[in-house]
Amino acid sequence: MRILHLRRAATVGAVALIAFGAAGAFLSGPAFARANSQVFVVHGIPGQPVDVYVNGEKALPDFQPGKVAGPLSLPAGQYDIALTKPGDAIADALLTVDNADVPGDANISLVAHLSADGEPVLTPFVNDTAKLAAGKARLIVRHTAAAPAVDVRAGGEPVFKDLTNPKEAKADLDAGTVSADVVLAGTSTRAIGPADLDLKEGTATIVYAVGSAEDKTLGLVSQSITGLHSAPGGVPSGDGGGADRGVPLPWYGVGGVGIVLALLGLARLATGRR
Repeated sequence: MRILHLRRAATVGAVALIAFGAAGAFLSGPAFARANSQVFVVHGIPGQPVDVYVNGEKALPDFQPGKVAGPLSLPAGQYDIALTKPGDAIADALLTVDNADVPGDANISLVAHLSADGEPVLTPFVNDTAKLAAGKARLIVRHTAAAPAVDVRAGGEPVFKDLTNPKEAKADLDAGTVSADVVLAGTSTRAIGPADLDLKEGTATIVYAVGSAEDKTLGLVSQSITGLHSAPGGVPSGDGGGADRGVPLPWYGVGGVGIVLALLGLARLATGRR
């Protein structure tokens, strides 16, 4: 696995901060006046458990692939994040981020996954927690696998087309159980699934395609955010869901497409093999 070091470019400091600050939730950090962010972490790198370090301290030992943790209430601030193989020193980290800024008052999924080229990366996603109409549920699909463009089908019909890594697509649907699968874009060649998704009223179900097509480790991991009913129902929260199908994923997810991903793409990555 490559060692990745993410450093802030002058114009993208805030981006790197959002991307990796989520993990800092494990430890107390500098707090500001803004409200805390709700942070999930999703591990989408198959076959590689990790130790998570925050500001030089081991915050999460032996974190297994295929897992989702959160939500964590994270104060706004700056954090140094490192992921190592279990027992390894920070100097031998698989992924590191220095001075990662975490914004306030956001709902985020931070995802450790494979890029389209099969390299380990961290991608932030900003979760859509807008209120839902009565009887509705939100389905969000995120392509975070080392695989080509795909179509996502529900009941055998394409719902999201030509989705590429690391993009997302979403729709508000009638609540209920949906049989979904993932096929190569424009074909009926199934890559993942089928899997039954329980889309509960007033919730957002986030499904991650993870793993590697070449290594035959493709799978699904799901995350659920609750409390999105139109009537007041408290602060949106969530859990990891129950769709750990195929690849085990160890990480915390923070939803961040759109402007966060656009900014993140400007960050300078220095890579080198261990």
